[in-house]
Amino acid sequence: MKIKQFAETFHLTTDTIRYYEKEGLLHPQKQENGYRVYDASCEQTMKFIIVLRQLGFTLQEIKHLLTLEQKPVSPTCNEETVQLFSTKITRIEQQLHFYQHALQSLQLTKTLMADGLYEKNQEKIASLIEDMYQNLLEGDG
Repeated sequence: MKIKQFAETFHLTTDTIRYYEKEGLLHPQKQENGYRVYDASCEQTMKFIIVLRQLGFTLQEIKHLLTLEQKPVSPTCNEETVQLFSTKITRIEQQLHFYQHALQSLQLTKTLMADGLYEKNQEKIASLIEDMYQNLLEGDG
């Protein structure tokens, strides 16, 4: 498929697709007339990029993983991949902890504000916000 259809398939702009190409993440076939053709391999790579981006991987990390994937299987490649995933898992666990705490705080804040009780509970609400902020500073979010 051509770039416009490929971009639409993944709900992206053609500029984003071109950027991914420029960064070496996507490698479409180029026809003699200059048109790019995106095949099943490009589709699989795009799905990989989208999923990893959603998980918080940077484009540089994704590029590194794609580079490792193209190398022959080796203990070194395996160790690098496992280390990168371990680091990301730790970060996601920290974020999950933060969001669980934040969700509880927001639910409590909603309760404290219900039925026009904001003014009465304003200090408690400010304290909950301060707690969430401190969690962010501590690296939990």
